Amino acid sequence: DARGKTKEAIIFAEEVLVTKSDLEEKKTRMGELETQVNELTMQNEYQLRLKDLNLNERIKDITEKFTHELEGDKAKFELLLQEKNEQEMEYEEKLKQAEERHQQQMQALEGTYQQKIMTEVERYQLLLQEKEMLNERWDEQNSLLVESHERVIQELTEEYEAKLQEEQMNLERVQQEKHEHTREFEETKRQLEEDADREIEESKERYDARLSQEREIGLRLKGENGIMKKKFNALQKDIDDQKEEIRQLFEQKKDLYSTISSLEKDITGLKKEIKERDETIGDKEKRIYDLKKKNQELEKFKFVLDFKIKELKKQIEPRELEIADMKDQIKEMDHELERYHKNNSNLDLTITDLRMRLEGVQREALKQRQDNSDLMSSIQRFQCHLHETTQYIQDPKALKESVKKLYQKHVVDHVEPAQVEEDIQREYTRQREYLEKSVESLKRKLHKDMETHRSDNMRIMQDNVTLIKEINELRREIKSLKRTQRVSELDGGTGSPKSPKKGGFGSGPGVPPSPDEASREIDIQRKEIAKLKKRVEELELTQIDNRPKSRERLPPMDLQVDGSPVVS
Repeated sequence: DARGKTKEAIIFAEEVLVTKSDLEEKKTRMGELETQVNELTMQNEYQLRLKDLNLNERIKDITEKFTHELEGDKAKFELLLQEKNEQEMEYEEKLKQAEERHQQQMQALEGTYQQKIMTEVERYQLLLQEKEMLNERWDEQNSLLVESHERVIQELTEEYEAKLQEEQMNLERVQQEKHEHTREFEETKRQLEEDADREIEESKERYDARLSQEREIGLRLKGENGIMKKKFNALQKDIDDQKEEIRQLFEQKKDLYSTISSLEKDITGLKKEIKERDETIGDKEKRIYDLKKKNQELEKFKFVLDFKIKELKKQIEPRELEIADMKDQIKEMDHELERYHKNNSNLDLTITDLRMRLEGVQREALKQRQDNSDLMSSIQRFQCHLHETTQYIQDPKALKESVKKLYQKHVVDHVEPAQVEEDIQREYTRQREYLEKSVESLKRKLHKDMETHRSDNMRIMQDNVTLIKEINELRREIKSLKRTQRVSELDGGTGSPKSPKKGGFGSGPGVPPSPDEASREIDIQRKEIAKLKKRVEELELTQIDNRPKSRERLPPMDLQVDGSPVVS
């Protein structure tokens, strides 16, 4: 216990016994070290101020440089805008010229088709005039037929008047026969009028067929007009497609220019960053070199300042940490530099590739522009030559020669038939078949009309011949009946006397009439014959006024079929 107490009572002193000279030396060294530290801090502050000044000057230079570059870029941008506006104006003028050419072509095509339509209208008017002339001719022939028929009727009436003077005794029987003959005559007249009406209807149908044919020709011309419009629309569509391709190529070109400008800007920014980081690396290397020098100087006093090292380490450790951080940053910046160099090389390759593509696109655009201009010039030449050929559309020979010249001018290589479009070929074959069928149908119709006309003429001639034969036979029968009647009258006058009637002439049976009675009876009979003649004339006049005018002429009753007079 006593030992423990003594140990607890003994306390070690912190003070060290040092001689005065050693203390003075250490104080002097500490003062020197403090002065050195102060000098170093002054130097560091001075260097930091110099670096700040240099950095400010560099910042000013860089800002001035960037302002100059911005001004230059703005000027380039304004120039590019001016070029863009000029190109837009040029393309607008070109589009206006193309639209004007298109309008001129459309006006020329409209003029040609209007001329064709006018020619077709003139043809239609000529056909109408021909139809009117034919109608007038038919009317004249009809009037001539009516006049001749009336003349024949007048001759017949005169003949019948002469015969009525001869036929005084058997007037009633002759009147009955006359009524029968008039009925037959009305029947024949009706048949002739029906035949004439049928011929007129057939002629109307024929001329209606011709009008329908002309209408079909007009429709066919309209179809050709539609085909030409389809061709023109197809060419216009090709031109619009080529314009759209050119516009797309220009847009691609603009996009490529914009990408190139953006890549160039990125490259300049990366180069600037690389320069700045090179400068910062140089500054940090200088700083590291200065710190190394300081370390070497401090190592000289290492042996002298052993007990101060621990205190100074506390001040040196953060600087060493900063130095280590700086080294790590330097390594990272080295890696970044390598990566930036690789990116720059890749960007250079992409820029060269894009420039090559741009040159190829520009060459293709120039080639397409040249091809487009050649096609437009060839189309214009062809349109001019085609317009010249359409001037000879009324002259087939000149049209054929002009088409041959057009073929020799524009068809240089041999054109295979397979290159023709199937729609056009089908349309051509369809129109050709339609025209061939229409020609064949017209030929058949013409042949049929001719046959029907010939058969109708033959039938009418045969009917006329039979009617004339019947009329001649009736005339012979009438004359033979007249002879027999006269013979019977003469026989009756010389034979037995007639029985007298009540209030008649003669005094009794078997008493012949006196001459006065015979003369009175003759006068009475003459008066009755005159009354009957007047009645017959009135009936004939009423029949002539009431009946329709016939279209055919009958020969006079005193003539046979061959024109010779009837022999009684």
